[in-house]
Amino acid sequence: MTNAGTTVTADLPTPAVRLPRRRGIELTLIVVAVLLSVYGYCAVGLAKNGTVPPGAAGYGAGLGVLALLAHIAVRLRAPYADPLLLPIGVLLNGLGLVLIYRLDLETPGDRAAPTQLVWSTLGVALFIVVVLALRDHRVLQRYAYVCVAAALVLLTLPVLFPAVNGARIWIRIAGFSIQPGEFAKVLLAVFFAACLAANRNALAYAGRRVWRLQLPTGRVLGPIVAIWLLSVGVLVMERDLGTSLLFFGLFVTLLYVATGRTGWIAVGLLLAALGAVAVGWLEPHVHSRVQDWLHPFASIDAGHGPNQLAQSLFAFAAGGMLGTGLGLGHSILIGFAAKSDFILATAGEELGLAGLSAIFILYGLLVERGYRAGLALRDPFGRLLAVGLASIVALQVFVIAGGVTGLIPLTGMAMPFLAQGGSSVVTNWAIVALLIRLSDSSRRQYDIEVAA
Repeated sequence: MTNAGTTVTADLPTPAVRLPRRRGIELTLIVVAVLLSVYGYCAVGLAKNGTVPPGAAGYGAGLGVLALLAHIAVRLRAPYADPLLLPIGVLLNGLGLVLIYRLDLETPGDRAAPTQLVWSTLGVALFIVVVLALRDHRVLQRYAYVCVAAALVLLTLPVLFPAVNGARIWIRIAGFSIQPGEFAKVLLAVFFAACLAANRNALAYAGRRVWRLQLPTGRVLGPIVAIWLLSVGVLVMERDLGTSLLFFGLFVTLLYVATGRTGWIAVGLLLAALGAVAVGWLEPHVHSRVQDWLHPFASIDAGHGPNQLAQSLFAFAAGGMLGTGLGLGHSILIGFAAKSDFILATAGEELGLAGLSAIFILYGLLVERGYRAGLALRDPFGRLLAVGLASIVALQVFVIAGGVTGLIPLTGMAMPFLAQGGSSVVTNWAIVALLIRLSDSSRRQYDIEVAA
């Protein structure tokens, strides 16, 4: 229109911008992750034998093929997924294989790297199945009680088998060992997310108010608490205190996210402290670990030599800022748990503080991307499930890293992707697959709105 000889043009609506899919970025990061893993494999061989290991090409090709197949599955079924999740999983898994191979050179009669590679293959296969078969994460909400029933069965099975290193957490059949608790944590995350999502309003606003905390009614919270107490009770009976602490932290975290009440964090920390003190005094196996934590060098003063925790602290100290170099450390002196509980000590000694910090940053990015997917989702179940799965990784890393560095008493768990353990690596790939499905849904809903 015109006014006093001046032409005014009406503002045109700004065209909506659809989110980029970023699968090319993901592929580039996967290539970098595979190359870094192959470089570490070659560095170990050069440091120990002066030559490139003969299996370097096969290792790189195998890891590359697995990563490529996983990438194709994501490109086909989850094109909007976060491009960092899969490369982080590939890099952590590849680094774990390198560290286990490095420790295998010190124990020729006990080689774990080939078996770990087989388990990694199964983990990636499960990842592909989940990404391809699970079109909508909300389907899992329908099977909440099936998941919790399966989780309780898995947690109870190790009671029927002999204890290993003081804990009944393994099932050993025909030379193979499985840790059912690793699979149960994902199933319980689905159950907690489904039940808390269905009752979030009652949890937040119904019930009696005590001090500054809104307590839900027993009818709403009772069944969830009963399942949690039952699972933790089974784990305490099996002396698996690490997984017990993990389940407790998962439950409190999801309860806080579902209600928005910060008081649950304070209550959770108080109950965790009381439970830890009680179990530490009453359970001899746990009490000995608490004593080792309080006095890590007592065995040296008594003339018995350093224990595992002391050897781990020596390994971290020897690493310094930049480390001794892959293949040039002495963390094998830790003993039988060097490839499992204490594999982080090998990383700290041979990669130094810089390399250890990089590993923690990778874990931090994995957890942050899981939280980001949860914040972006609009359905309560998906939000809680994403936060729960990311919290599993965060809590597990904290418990293990805190134990081997002397921050908290050692609890005996597997470092995600790094440590020897088939059940652990398979479960962690399933967690990454679910986070990819959730991140795809969170970004896809935005593009659907833009298209509409």
